[in-house]
Amino acid sequence: MVGFEVGAVPFNPDGWGPPDSSAATLSVPNHPSNVPFAPFSRSEKLGRIADWTRNISNQGRPGSKQGGHHPSDSAFDFSGDDSFATLAADEDSSFRLVDTSAKSHHHNPNRPKFNNRWRFNPHHNRSQLPQRRDEEVEARKREAEKERARRDRLYHLNRSQMPQRRESSVFKSSVDIQPEWNMLDQIPFSTFSKLSYSVVEPEDLLICGSLEFYDRSYDRITPKNCRPLERFKNRNFFKVTTTDDPVIRRLANEDKATVFATDAILSTLMCAPRSVYSWDIVVQRVGNKLFFDKRDGSQLDLLSVHETSQEPLPDVKDDINSMHSLSVEAAYINQNFSQQVLIRDGNKVTFEEPNPFANEGEEVAPVGYRYRRWKLDDDMYLVSRCEVQSVLDINNQRSFLTLNALNEFDPKYSGVDWRQKLETQRGAVLATELKNNANKLAKWTAQALLAGADMMKLGYVSRVHPRDHFNHVILAVVGYKPKDFATQINLNTSNMWGIVKSIVDLCMKLDEGKYVLVKDPSKPQVRIYDVPPDAFDNDYVEEPLPEEEQVQPPAEDADGGEADATTNDVEEKEIKDEAAA
Repeated sequence: MVGFEVGAVPFNPDGWGPPDSSAATLSVPNHPSNVPFAPFSRSEKLGRIADWTRNISNQGRPGSKQGGHHPSDSAFDFSGDDSFATLAADEDSSFRLVDTSAKSHHHNPNRPKFNNRWRFNPHHNRSQLPQRRDEEVEARKREAEKERARRDRLYHLNRSQMPQRRESSVFKSSVDIQPEWNMLDQIPFSTFSKLSYSVVEPEDLLICGSLEFYDRSYDRITPKNCRPLERFKNRNFFKVTTTDDPVIRRLANEDKATVFATDAILSTLMCAPRSVYSWDIVVQRVGNKLFFDKRDGSQLDLLSVHETSQEPLPDVKDDINSMHSLSVEAAYINQNFSQQVLIRDGNKVTFEEPNPFANEGEEVAPVGYRYRRWKLDDDMYLVSRCEVQSVLDINNQRSFLTLNALNEFDPKYSGVDWRQKLETQRGAVLATELKNNANKLAKWTAQALLAGADMMKLGYVSRVHPRDHFNHVILAVVGYKPKDFATQINLNTSNMWGIVKSIVDLCMKLDEGKYVLVKDPSKPQVRIYDVPPDAFDNDYVEEPLPEEEQVQPPAEDADGGEADATTNDVEEKEIKDEAAA
């Protein structure tokens, strides 16, 4: 094994480094001679040990310190070089002191500057500084009270200037609850979200009425070439309840089903969790059959506006933007829109039977009534009257359409101006309507699915002026497939039928008689009341407002005509008044 000799290590008692006499007495093999020693301390930075890149061409010059040295020794000689100082200066210049103290973001150049002498002068502001601990606490309390009072003033000022939120609004019940009514049960909407039931494809038992073809030119309407909304006073619209339908009575006598309803009633039940306003449905248990009805003049005949919006509508009855006035206006718009977009050239599609509600010689709105039957259980079937408003030939195939219209009454309420956004940001307009009218759009989609429509047309109708609730224009018409639109608005078909199945099972357990399903006006729940058999008969009608006190669109001159009434009762009342005059 080869050994390693450390050699003699000289000791310098006078300080750091080798002793002065070591260069003469110490001889280390392979050690360059005349190597200078640069004194250093522990606080100094270490530099280079050797540098062979230096220029040594003039080392033999007379008078040079390296003239008698070997060229290899100059690599270690830094006695005449200031590289240590330069390196230290370069390294020190790269260091910067960072100020981590918080600085004000609002710098005012005109702010007066004060020196430290004035700042810490004990004679300044002596009266404002508390001298004891309890005085300091009291001062903080006073400042906190002042800040709290200031925030309260600003809060109440903002509330007085802004409209109140929807949570503070108080809605009326759609029907007056009588003291003799007995509440049997109340069902919160939270239980409806967990329900699910699948049904097979329905079968058509009968199709009545007639349909006109859809005018495709309305699909090319834009806000720049909008069309005014026409009025159709001569065409009658029917809102007939279930038990007054002669076809349903005939099907019930033939035992075609156990449960009977209309698409408007079923869609109200299916979309109940999205509803905010109060509604009511009359349930009649006759033998082993169940009939879902609506009252005359019910809210189901109208269309809600801004029902799910966060901003409440005015509560003043005479205001054109009140809840009831907008509902009447929306129903009036929806009826006229469904007739204007048709090709009125006399070419119609007639079905097996004529309109069951029209009298001979009476001009009625073209509507197709599809009486469809679903199987709910082994021995339970449901029959519903479903409506389609138009027909269209696509690829030599006949397709049914439903026609509905969204109405804009004031852009300040929705925050989106349709005339500016419909062409460039149609998705944003639809998203706003889905937020403000979620229940109405869901009910339209459910009715289209129940009727088996191949396409649902949505029209965007706006007022000519925000304060003119009688004249309107059609800004655009967009078509959607019902199934795709249901997926887009998160409307689950299985959940819809689960809600209907649960309510049917609950009502089938009741005794024979008459009952009312009432949506609570202030809570997300529905109540079931046991009512007398003569309730809602013989002018026994509970409504928040009598018919003559309800706000109707104002009458105009002979050129403009007057708005259509939304129900048959209102039309008959106007005819009687004219005849009496």
